[in-house]
Amino acid sequence: MIDLTCAIHVHSDHSDGTGTVREIAADAAAAGVDVVLLTDHDTLSARYHGHERWHGSVLVCVGEEVTMRPGHHYLAFGIDAPIDHRDLTPEQVVAEVARRGGFGFTGHPFSVGSPLLAKIPAAGWEDPTPAGATGLEVWSLVTDTTERLRRWRDVLRFLAAPAAAPQLDHPRPEALAAWDRAGAERRVVGIGALDAHQFGLRIAGRVPLKLMSYRRTFELLRTHVLLERPPSGDADADRAAVYAALRAGRCYIARDELAQAGGFRFWGEGEQHVEMGDEAPASGGFTLHVRLPRPADVRIVRDGVELARAARASSLTAPAREPGVHRVEVTLRDRGRPRTWILSNPIYLRG
Repeated sequence: MIDLTCAIHVHSDHSDGTGTVREIAADAAAAGVDVVLLTDHDTLSARYHGHERWHGSVLVCVGEEVTMRPGHHYLAFGIDAPIDHRDLTPEQVVAEVARRGGFGFTGHPFSVGSPLLAKIPAAGWEDPTPAGATGLEVWSLVTDTTERLRRWRDVLRFLAAPAAAPQLDHPRPEALAAWDRAGAERRVVGIGALDAHQFGLRIAGRVPLKLMSYRRTFELLRTHVLLERPPSGDADADRAAVYAALRAGRCYIARDELAQAGGFRFWGEGEQHVEMGDEAPASGGFTLHVRLPRPADVRIVRDGVELARAARASSLTAPAREPGVHRVEVTLRDRGRPRTWILSNPIYLRG
């Protein structure tokens, strides 16, 4: 498997971000990111300006954040024109993206608003996994973190050293629980997303003051996609491969700032071979395998309940004889406390 790191949910100066696509691609390269998935608000302008291509070592893909108000933002990919969401319900937007052959993820679906920043209202979804959606942002970096900042001193500490913030230690428990529940009914892909804007002010072609630069944000949370073969250099073919991996759930969420996660694998062996995102009958049983690029605390959960665990291990093997949604959670001790390092997408064993 070829492991590519993706920065998903990124805004450029084609909407309300402060960076050009060229600058974003350069920051992605500096941060070790392979693919940037742009999602400017209600536009595919970056594509029309010729930016959907390889920029050196970074592939830029252009999607859209369909920005219904209030809340109900939807990351749409694989569409050829923006979605006119006027007079459409959120469920109709999801259906329209699918009708056009695209796919999408609910954006910051568990947002409840900021206790400090009144201008940032709740922007969540009543149903975080509506029918027709490919999946959801299980971990939404900006929203999940800022909504946990309760005091102004916390805000200042986060801006000074975001990687150290305890608010970034783990995804929301309610997000994991909702993901598990939805997976019991159908395949639901989970991604880690950024909502990166590089807040600041652009003056004379420069951004002299940046709050959470793109490079800094790209280092904090990524979604890795697993491809069957290396990128070809043909942007259209490579974008299609990345999109296929995301749609299939051949991906996992990682905090590469804690340790490089490339090389993580989760698969099962039974009457057939299964990878992340696969569904298979539970009859006959499977042996689930986890491989890590370095020792860590790892556990396999089934329907949110621990099935197997290993401490400071580089691998874990466990039998799976019952139906359920099986996924992996990996933690590392950092700054004296356990912090989520890797979250896999599930393997679905059905009854």
